[in-house]
Amino acid sequence: MIRHIVYFSVRSDAERQRVLDGLRLLEANPHALLLEVEENLKLDSLGNEVDFVVYGEFADAGALDAFKAHPSYQASIDAVRPFRELRMAADVHAREGRQSS
Repeated sequence: MIRHIVYFSVRSDAERQRVLDGLRLLEANPHALLLEVEENLKLDSLGNEVDFVVYGEFADAGALDAFKAHPSYQASIDAVRPFRELRMAADVHAREGRQSS
C-alpha cells in the first residue's frame, strides 16, 4: 500500500475556502482506498505553515497513477493552483501491520 500525503498553504486567508473546496474535488475520485482532506489544526509549537493536508491510501503505484489520471485530479489542480503558496508531497510505502484500511 502507498500513502500519498500532500501539504498546502494558501497565499491569503481570503482564499482558504476556495482552496479547501478545490481540494475536496478529490473526494470524487474512486481510485483511493482512503482519501481525507483536512485543515491543519496548527497545534505544533515549531511550525504551522501548512493550511491543508490531503492524505490518501492506494493499493499500489498503479492505483495512485489512476488517481492522478482521473478528471477530478485535474479539476482540483485547476481550482487550487492559482491560490496556493506551498505544495509539498510525499509518497511512502505502508509498513506491514500498520495499515489503517
